[in-house]
Amino acid sequence: MNLKRTMTGTVLALGLTVGASSISAEELGTQTLNAMKSMTHSNFQVVWNESAGTPSFISGKLSEKKVSGLHEVKQYLEEKRNVFQLDPDSDLEFVKKKTDDLGMTHYTFKQTVNGVPVFGAEFTVHTNKKDYVSAVTGAVHPQAANHMKNSLTSGISKNKAVKNAWDSIGLTKEQTKADDGDNASLSQSGVKNSAENAEMVVYSHNGTNKLAYHVELQFIYPKPANWQIFVDADNGSVIDSYNAVTDAEATKGTGTGVLGDTKELNTYLKNGQYQLYDVTNPMNGVIETYTAQNGSTLPGALVTDSDNAFTADKQAAAVDAHAYADKVFDYYYTNFDRVSYDDNGASIRSTVHYGNNYNNAFWNGQQMVYGDGDGQTFAPLSGALDVVAHELTHAVTGHSAGLVYRNQPGALNESMSDVFAAFVDRDDYLLGEDVYTPGKSGDALRSISNPPAYDQPAHMQDYVETNQDNGGVHINSGIPNKAAYLTMESIGKDKAEKIYYRALTVYLNPYSNFSDARAALLQSAKDIYGQGSEYDGVARAWDQIGVQ
Repeated sequence: MNLKRTMTGTVLALGLTVGASSISAEELGTQTLNAMKSMTHSNFQVVWNESAGTPSFISGKLSEKKVSGLHEVKQYLEEKRNVFQLDPDSDLEFVKKKTDDLGMTHYTFKQTVNGVPVFGAEFTVHTNKKDYVSAVTGAVHPQAANHMKNSLTSGISKNKAVKNAWDSIGLTKEQTKADDGDNASLSQSGVKNSAENAEMVVYSHNGTNKLAYHVELQFIYPKPANWQIFVDADNGSVIDSYNAVTDAEATKGTGTGVLGDTKELNTYLKNGQYQLYDVTNPMNGVIETYTAQNGSTLPGALVTDSDNAFTADKQAAAVDAHAYADKVFDYYYTNFDRVSYDDNGASIRSTVHYGNNYNNAFWNGQQMVYGDGDGQTFAPLSGALDVVAHELTHAVTGHSAGLVYRNQPGALNESMSDVFAAFVDRDDYLLGEDVYTPGKSGDALRSISNPPAYDQPAHMQDYVETNQDNGGVHINSGIPNKAAYLTMESIGKDKAEKIYYRALTVYLNPYSNFSDARAALLQSAKDIYGQGSEYDGVARAWDQIGVQ
């Protein structure tokens, strides 16, 4: 998508008649925006989505009268239809209402066409504690509403779409099961090892809108995957696809981690064995840690010990994975009252010793998986708190902003994981330094403070256009990372983390780009601290990396 921060843009050009004269929707939309700006003065900001002809982010004093309750929100959207180009009754489906601890209320909708959801099209109206509209955020596709209402007949079944999705990646579901075990079984926590889901959606892609099945294929064997595949519901062809893998009695035990340090562990005594199975947190599920069987069968076997002292060398990776998963849970729960990654108490499962000298760790949409590294590029990856925090933050993002893992939204997804890793492991701005190149002192996988030192850009003038790496999600994340570093240095990590968490969970949406992130962070700073030094610190940081 081509987005920019501006007061004007190409609004959907439909001719409307007002009185005796004809005026275009573009003119009406601009007039409405100007009227909204006149109420707000210097606090008004807008990010424009030119391809959709609508703003993806507006903030300021956006209503002259109070807007309280769903009915009045819909009335407000009807009054502003010239700007958003959607009928609040027929094009938007109400999802939820939430009032936060600042007294602000957020009304979230999803765009639909005759009841079929438009993929990634979330839309939220935010009101302040006095019930005036303070922001409207979200990416919508008015052209889908106008052009798709009579084109919602599927030519293929859901089962056919799923089969075509499997065919497109050259695998069958049976081939994702390891030869020596059933990796689709359920553990005690009920977390699935693999998943296959399909939903009919309207998919906006490359300027067109099509009825499609959104098929998700998540598995571990023979290669980690979280495939997002869009199958044309008319002819069964694949429109688009990408792999979104991101890279009983409670007891207290101890263990020795990868770096030789001793950790206290929450364990569970069952049948005379102590398990890395933590039931002590205020959550519906558990924190559980497994070891992969034969390197590939997942989740593998629950890690156990006879004397509750996990000190064997082969247990070190599991000790760290278990302890650090608990630390990350505690971080989100203590600082933001978030109960696990989904904010609903979901179990957090980790499997260590995956693969053979496997130099990676990843969240596959279901669980955490850690390789042992090859001893040269990486030591066991669970040995770094910031790596664990990075991967579990992917899960938080997936259950909040839902940033699509491609291009700028995907780079933001990666950046958010890096940034929150720096909030959890607060000692420095490096990522993975505890396990990366174990024979080389002072090295790291990435640096938030100095992205170019690790072959990442730190300014928009160096943005990398590429078809690799889902559009450069691990490369271009250096740009928002640098902004985060500058923000932390300006206002401190304590204030920055509150601003970033609010932006991630309140204002960002699946297709947010860098300009949307800037606007979301500014709005979050204003919500929490007012338009003072914190707001200015965020603005300066993004100015310095060339994002407006």
